[in-house]
Amino acid sequence: MILEKVIKKITIQSEYKDFVNKYIDCLLAEFKDKIHSIYMCGSIPKGTAQPFKSDADFTIVCTNPEDIDYERISNIKDRLLEEYPFVTKVDTIICSMDDVLSRPNDWGFWVKIICVCIHGEDIGEKVPPIIISPEFILDLNTDTKEEVDRVHQSLSNASDDALKTRYTKGYSKRLLRALYSLIIENTGVWEDDITKMKNAILNFCEIDPALVEYLFACYLDSRHVPVEEFLRNADKVYSYFENALNEMQKKRVL
Repeated sequence: MILEKVIKKITIQSEYKDFVNKYIDCLLAEFKDKIHSIYMCGSIPKGTAQPFKSDADFTIVCTNPEDIDYERISNIKDRLLEEYPFVTKVDTIICSMDDVLSRPNDWGFWVKIICVCIHGEDIGEKVPPIIISPEFILDLNTDTKEEVDRVHQSLSNASDDALKTRYTKGYSKRLLRALYSLIIENTGVWEDDITKMKNAILNFCEIDPALVEYLFACYLDSRHVPVEEFLRNADKVYSYFENALNEMQKKRVL
């Protein structure tokens, strides 16, 4: 079964169009010819964003990611968040053209299936069709351990309540996405609606349903969630996920 694109048509609401265009213009003015293309995912390009609730998710594809300075991007984001306060935050991922083309089940999946191109040539069109398979699931999760370890450390060290809330929400979503990847052979589609994702996990995944509901609740409202309690449950979820991946790898070898 071949994965289809999550967002088939870009539908940016009128109140977000100026923000998106200005962010693109600022990026291009700052980095000029170093950017190959720019992408978005999530509620804004789907046309379902809610002011003061939805964030903005961008991906920059370039020849050399080292040419794109995160601090300069951060300065741009800070200025625009002041100008457009209804955008809760702006996340920007940077990857290389080589990443997209040489890792089709990872970066290629992200650009081709999850994102839509809003500036430049869509390099996702050069990525071969992505076939749902154990190989795809394993490749997709190549960096999951590194990402989970990083956010685990960030949350453990966070002293600011706002950061704790942000990391807890992000960690919850990352783990739900990881669990969903395990069952994509059952669903046949990549689901980016977090509620539908949670329900599919409950239907097809053999993990303790209480852990899934806990992650979902923390994603919806991560304020005042005790960090130690959350990390204990997150560790249980990741242990299940890691064991499932290991079993998949063993079957692949056989």
